[in-house]
Amino acid sequence: MKLRCPICGKTYEKPVQRCECDEPVEFEAFRSEPYIGKNVWERFYDFWPVKPALEFSLGEGDTPLVKSRLGREFGIKLYLKNETVNPTWSFKDRGTFLAMSYALKAGYKAVGTVSTGNMAASVAAYASRFGLKAKIFVSESASEEKLKAVGVYGGDVIRVRGDYGRLYFESLKLGEKLGVHFINSDNPFRIEGYKGIAFEIAEEVSPDYVLIPTSSGGLFRGIAKGFTELHESGLIDDLPTLIAVQAEGCSPICRAFKEGKAKIERFENPKTIAKAIANPYPPSGNAVLKLLREFGWGCVSVSDEEIKEGQRKLAGEGLFVQPASATGIAALEKLDLPEGAKVVSILTGSGLKTLKNTPAGKIRECPLEELENCLR
Repeated sequence: MKLRCPICGKTYEKPVQRCECDEPVEFEAFRSEPYIGKNVWERFYDFWPVKPALEFSLGEGDTPLVKSRLGREFGIKLYLKNETVNPTWSFKDRGTFLAMSYALKAGYKAVGTVSTGNMAASVAAYASRFGLKAKIFVSESASEEKLKAVGVYGGDVIRVRGDYGRLYFESLKLGEKLGVHFINSDNPFRIEGYKGIAFEIAEEVSPDYVLIPTSSGGLFRGIAKGFTELHESGLIDDLPTLIAVQAEGCSPICRAFKEGKAKIERFENPKTIAKAIANPYPPSGNAVLKLLREFGWGCVSVSDEEIKEGQRKLAGEGLFVQPASATGIAALEKLDLPEGAKVVSILTGSGLKTLKNTPAGKIRECPLEELENCLR
């Protein structure tokens, strides 16, 4: 199966992660019909570039699409794709599982990633499951809380001193030299795994809009690829409008989009509570920018206060998410959507990963003797 650069169009016959023009590559489009199967990997078997190693699955995918009451205040039909229920509590597990399936088939003994959060935990967990060694590069500023959630799986966690922005590119060079398959944010197999989110949404509803928290751009590319492959296969009639959502404190893609620039530029001094999407120079940024322009899609940035309010609203629906996951709900305030539009917001990760920034609830104290009065 060929890989193609979405920017310059160059194709590759063998697996590579980035094009000679320094942009991420992706697999050429798959076209097929879904099968009957108990999970997304089986139902869309012909849409994957590698046979999923189902014996090592942890049950990733097939996450709930929850109808939300929050849509009423905006006059829309709102659905929440709850990716927090994946095995390591984020959407990353989908891409990790498929990339790990390839690594096993290709004979790798070790896999790695560059991450301080969701992806690090996902790669460490699945490496343990697949019986592979894990090499996890984290920044020197990574918190002990996050590192515990990664190290518990037994991987080799390496805190790297120096420019964290360069680490992504250095990891690919070292991985090729030392035989470690790095499953970073825009690894082509990882992007393929994210297509499953689009497939599952389309099985339940035909959305008019899909709101996607966007950092490196890998998730956006994967969902976009999923919907376009369904459309090209004749399985859906129309493509939904995809909206990339970023935090105002780190929004290089939205800034380039609004300013009409052909390429993203580094976002200096990023500052936001939505750490999971705070990538100042996203490796898939130009590819996302190209998709936004080609399809007439959109990009919206939201403030930290708006994100916190989105978290509170979702908690009122019984869903506890990390700040990045609430950006889609925050974006609804800024989008002029048609009455009755069907909208899906992707909830990317659990709030249990970011307890530090969780909006505090009210807690009362009451003597046992006065419990009845307190309940009144």
